Amino acid sequence: MDVPQIKKAAKVYDVVIVGSGAGGGMAAYQLSKAGATVCLLEAGGYFDPADPKYINQLKWSYESPRRGAGTTRAFGDFDAAWGGWEIDGEPYSAVKGTEFHWFRSRMLGGRTNHWGRISLRMGPDDFKRRSLTGIGEDWPIGYEDLSPYYDKVDDLIGVFGSKEGLRDAPDGRFLPPPKPRLHELMIKKAGKSIGVPVIPSRLSILTKPIHDRGGCFYCAQCGRACQAYADFSSSSVLCIPAVKTGRVTLINGAMAREVITDPKTGLASGVSYVDVPTMTEQSVMGKVVVLAASTCETARLLLNSKSARFQNGLANSSGVVGKYLNDSTGASRGAFIPALMDRKRYNEDGVGGAHVYSPWWLDNKKLDFPRGYHIEYGGGMGMPMYGFGFGMEGRNSIVPGRDGKPREAGGYGESLKDDFRRFYGANIGMAGRGEPVPLESNYCEIDPNTVDKYGIPTLRFNYKWGEAEIKQAKHMQDTFEEIIHAMGGIALGKKPGPETNYGLEAPGKIIHEIGTARMGNDPKNSVLNKYSQAHDVKNLFVVDAAAFPSQGDKNVTWTILANSWRTSDYIIDQVKQKNI
Repeated sequence: MDVPQIKKAAKVYDVVIVGSGAGGGMAAYQLSKAGATVCLLEAGGYFDPADPKYINQLKWSYESPRRGAGTTRAFGDFDAAWGGWEIDGEPYSAVKGTEFHWFRSRMLGGRTNHWGRISLRMGPDDFKRRSLTGIGEDWPIGYEDLSPYYDKVDDLIGVFGSKEGLRDAPDGRFLPPPKPRLHELMIKKAGKSIGVPVIPSRLSILTKPIHDRGGCFYCAQCGRACQAYADFSSSSVLCIPAVKTGRVTLINGAMAREVITDPKTGLASGVSYVDVPTMTEQSVMGKVVVLAASTCETARLLLNSKSARFQNGLANSSGVVGKYLNDSTGASRGAFIPALMDRKRYNEDGVGGAHVYSPWWLDNKKLDFPRGYHIEYGGGMGMPMYGFGFGMEGRNSIVPGRDGKPREAGGYGESLKDDFRRFYGANIGMAGRGEPVPLESNYCEIDPNTVDKYGIPTLRFNYKWGEAEIKQAKHMQDTFEEIIHAMGGIALGKKPGPETNYGLEAPGKIIHEIGTARMGNDPKNSVLNKYSQAHDVKNLFVVDAAAFPSQGDKNVTWTILANSWRTSDYIIDQVKQKNI
């Protein structure tokens, strides 16, 4: 029987995890399997793509009140991303003269519900940039440290691809890749003629069923999240199975405010959060705290976690928290391919992404920029839309008429309908995704003048592209032109020039940000050690991309997953040894 005047002690979990994306989902999955009691905090709502009330696959655009327009979500009403670059009541800002766009998903699984599923390993050289080039920073670990975990991630989650023996794009444990479609065969032929490799993509989409998950049925709608669990999302593959162990308490609508620390020991003791439905302050206690809220959100948590012991923010004795922020570079180009006109119609959907891509193929020592990029391709007979095939920036394209003579495409009535039929499937697109040079001058910090609707101080960004990234974008555009020419194509729109930084996307637009709590051997210039453990707080860990000193030209999700698994193993080992 309870004694009324004695307050019951709050439950203390073995581990409290903030964020349910790739890093948080993997940590919850591995730690709960090891027997730990876990509290998983997610700022957004619950989501299961196999639950009928969440399924948006195979719906027509006209089933949306906005006919599929992206007025309420960044990528359309049916897209599996509850959030975007702008969220009502959650502002952020930028220092005058700088720019950064911060994408956030408020849902179980975070941004893994909508992404390209491009699942690339870092190469051996990606971990040793400073040693090899004198620019940037080395990681405190190497490819040999993560390789066994990449293998485990491949086996657990599934990724298709092909063995190519490339140092910059290490091979994995692959499922069979899908066959290239017609436009991809043409891209591959054109690439070979000019020395650009084009190989099967490496996507975490199941081309055959594994682990009670269904195989891809080629609807090409992975961005809506898969009801068959045939693609990787942290919600379906990691979080939901972790909750089913009975050792994970999932709290949705938990907007983390700060990490609580013990004033005597300085150790993390829990997390304070705002309960979104009630807008009340809550806290959850744990013996270990793991941050996986995403690169910038993790930095905000650390910087807002101030105390007498940590006056500049938690784990920030180095002053590095928030610094060395960087996002992938990105530039793109579209083209019209006359050889693909007047095609026979057939089901060409394929997986939700390109069946081929180009890994980096050149030696930067022979170029005027220090880091490489890869190329992602698009095209085929997907869902048509108005304007498809008729140029860019509102201009009509000059195309061959039925008599072979050039004329403007489009128009009205019968001419427009005829052109749509003829040009359907005759467009391609290509996008470069490159590695920037991490700079201390690119950072996020707490805005002293603004709080969000939860009363939590918000972030202010300072980010500018450097000459290295601008020259890289120029090289991308030159390469796109070569590929288009080799295909006998017509580039759409005016070629981007120096006035637009050669079409270089604004920082944050590629949604690959990393680096605000980087790992390193020296506590004076890094936040975490080689196990993603805070130098200043031994029971605090970071398992999202904030830990990464650099990103290579690779999409970082596969490395987040591998590193989180490695860190989880370390936590288990340290607990057994009673070190934490």
